[in-house]
Amino acid sequence: MGAEGKAMNILLLGGGGREHALAWKLAQSPRCAALWAAPGNPGIADAIADLNTRRDQGAALGACISMDLTDHAAVIAFCGAQDIGLVVIGPEAPLVDGLADSLRAGGFAVFGPGRAAAQLEGSKGFTKDLCARAGIPTAGFVRASDALVAHEALAGFGLPVVIKADGLAAGKGVIIAQTRAEAEAAIDDMFGGGFGSAGAAVVIEEFMEGEEASFFALTDGATIMAFGSAQDHKRVGDGDTGPNTGGMGAYSPASVLTPALEAETLTRIIAPTVKALADAGTPYSGVLFAGLMLTAEGPKLIEYNCRFGDPECQVLMMRLESDLVEVLLACAEDRLGAIAPPVFSPDPALTVVIAAKGYPGVPTKGGRIEGIADAEVDGARVFQAGTALSAAGALTATGGRVLNVSASGKTVREARDSVYNAIGAVRYADGFWRHDIADRELKRLKP
Repeated sequence: MGAEGKAMNILLLGGGGREHALAWKLAQSPRCAALWAAPGNPGIADAIADLNTRRDQGAALGACISMDLTDHAAVIAFCGAQDIGLVVIGPEAPLVDGLADSLRAGGFAVFGPGRAAAQLEGSKGFTKDLCARAGIPTAGFVRASDALVAHEALAGFGLPVVIKADGLAAGKGVIIAQTRAEAEAAIDDMFGGGFGSAGAAVVIEEFMEGEEASFFALTDGATIMAFGSAQDHKRVGDGDTGPNTGGMGAYSPASVLTPALEAETLTRIIAPTVKALADAGTPYSGVLFAGLMLTAEGPKLIEYNCRFGDPECQVLMMRLESDLVEVLLACAEDRLGAIAPPVFSPDPALTVVIAAKGYPGVPTKGGRIEGIADAEVDGARVFQAGTALSAAGALTATGGRVLNVSASGKTVREARDSVYNAIGAVRYADGFWRHDIADRELKRLKP
C-alpha cells in the first residue's frame, strides 16, 4: 500500500505530546493526504484542521477518533475503510501487544516493531539477556522472578544499586537505591504490586557512573540509519532532585554524544541488536531508542525503547528537515537503504514539560489552560500531552505531563530563552516545570 510518490491517508496511534509532535511533522508532508489519530488530543486535532485548511479539503478528511487499540480487528477494519497507506504507532503498549503484527498481516504498512522485537522495551530482562548473548556493553545484572531470589542477589552488588521493574511502567519503574534498606524496600514494593504487572519480575543492575544520553536509529531489520541524539531530564525537580518521571524536558543534539561515540554506539550496540533479532527470525522494524551511559569504558546500554521518546521526540521533530512520511514509509516498506539519510537542522532544539501538581504521583486534573496562541510566537511550539476539551470547549488538563513547550535556536541558550519566554505566556494555575533544563549543557558549552 502507499505507492512511492503518491499522497496517502495516514493513521497515527496515540494521544500524547510525542504524537502531537509526530502529527505536526506528518501533516507538513506532501505525502500526507489526510491524517487520522486515535485517540489524538486537542493539539493533534488542530494539526489535522490546519492540514485540511492548507489543502482546501474541508473537515471531512481526517479527525481524532475513539478506538480501542487492543481490538486489532477494529483497527484493521478502520484502516481498510479509510484506505490507510501508513500506520504510525506512537506508544509502546500497542507495540508490545502485537498490533503491528496484526496490521502487517492485514496488508498495511506499519511503522513500529512487531510483538517479539518490541520485547526490547516490554521486558528489561529480555534485553539484558540479548546483550549478554551478543556481547553488547551494559551494566552487570541479575534477573529475578520472585522476591526471595531478588533479595539474595543484592549481596552481589555494591551501592548504589539499580532496581528495575521488568515490564512497562510508564518510565517510572526504576529505583536507584542508595542504601541496602532502600533496595530491599524497592524489591518488596515491586513484587507487592507497586508497579502492577510490570513488577512481576525485576532486574537488579550495577550502578553505572557517567552521563546519560539518548541515541535514535531507524532500521527496517537490515539497513540502519542514525536519527539524532538528545538528553532527557528524568528527575522531577530542579538540580536533578526528586523521583524519576517520564521526562521533564530535553534538548537535541546531545553534544556529549560526539560523532566518534555515535559511531561506537552504532557498531557495538545498535548493529549487534538488529543482527541478533534478525538471526532469531524476529527482525526489528521501526525506531530504536537507546538510552546510553557514557562511561569511562565507552557507551553502555541502559535500556531500549521501541518508539520515539517523550519528550525527546518533540526536539527531534523540531530539528528534522527531511520529509517524515518518506522516512517512516521507507522503513515500514523495508526499503530504508534506498533513501537518503534523514537531515536535521544544526540548530539545537529544547523542550520543557509543564506538568500538573502532584506529578509523578497523583496529578491534579481539570485545570484550565489558556495562552497557547500567545506562547506560539517567534517559532515556539506548544505540543499538547495530557489535555482535553471540556463540554464548554475550554482546554483542560487530564494527565501528569500536560504541555511540552518547545523551540529551536542558533544556540542552546537561545532555544532555552525562547522556551522559557513562551512558558511565561501560558496560563495554567496547576502547572509546574523545571527551571534548569540544559543547565549542564550550557555550562559545558560556555567559553
